[in-house]
Amino acid sequence: MHRRNFSRALVAFSALPLLAQAQPLSSRPIRIVVPFGAGGVADLTIRSVAQKMTESMGQSIVIENKPGAGGVVAADTVAKAAPDGHTLFLMSNGTAVTAGLFKSLPYDTVNDFAPVSTLGFFDLAVLVAADSKIQSLQELIAQAKSQPGKINIGTINIGSTQHLAAELFKTTLGIDVQVVPFNGTPAVVNALRGKQVDAAVEILAPVLAQVTGKALRALAVMGDKRTPTLPAVPTVAEVDPAASKGFSVASWNALAAPSKTSAPVIARLNKEVNAALASPEVAKRLRDLGVEARGSTPEQQGALLTSDIKRWSEVIQRAGIPRQ
Repeated sequence: MHRRNFSRALVAFSALPLLAQAQPLSSRPIRIVVPFGAGGVADLTIRSVAQKMTESMGQSIVIENKPGAGGVVAADTVAKAAPDGHTLFLMSNGTAVTAGLFKSLPYDTVNDFAPVSTLGFFDLAVLVAADSKIQSLQELIAQAKSQPGKINIGTINIGSTQHLAAELFKTTLGIDVQVVPFNGTPAVVNALRGKQVDAAVEILAPVLAQVTGKALRALAVMGDKRTPTLPAVPTVAEVDPAASKGFSVASWNALAAPSKTSAPVIARLNKEVNAALASPEVAKRLRDLGVEARGSTPEQQGALLTSDIKRWSEVIQRAGIPRQ
């Protein structure tokens, strides 16, 4: 073969894997089943990532919202779907909570899903009204210790990540406070501003505008590091290192497939998800939602799920929350 023709052939051959990776999985669209309603942080997160994946894969991606029942209906839909990479599940820390909260589920939370990658993590915060006399987390802890059972901390409904995070906060710091559940974030905010509760634990993203607008004040965030959104706000572990050593709670979202999905398909999806999260426009879009874009390997996502199932199951048991 002529040297020039051989070189062209070699270049074309070496490009074949790249061309194959750029091809869609098939002509059928990918369906991502979301256990939350449209317009929330989780929904907007996956839509941002899916849009970028559509561009890179040449693959149509449809978001199907199936809220309610603690995410069980959405999860079961995917667990029983064909394992061909065309039906995926937006998993979250709520999936781990459900595993410990329900007596039985129509699927096995660990064994019926194949992890693909994490998508993003978002902070929870301990909040007070802007005009509250409690100026710091140290003051809240001190008041709780000097007045056992008198301090009320509001959260959304029983069994939610926020509710369980408040229960974990309470037991970790050894304080006797009342955790008071409300039906949704607006009710928690109203109770906080109306002095019906002394403090609240809530995901930061949906209340960030009220914090920056000086209607609420964040005393601490619950993750393992400060949030770039509110860099002056300490972590719980910083405020009381002795009592809360290792305390870290963050909400997260991830993508998963039915358990028998082949390794090559999982690898392809993992590559596409991580590439989407690495794009500056997606990272900024998620950051504006209060979400830290952070992908993972399938193994890392699986380890996160199993560790969270263990942790939240223990919190549920300690708090005496009856299994549903």
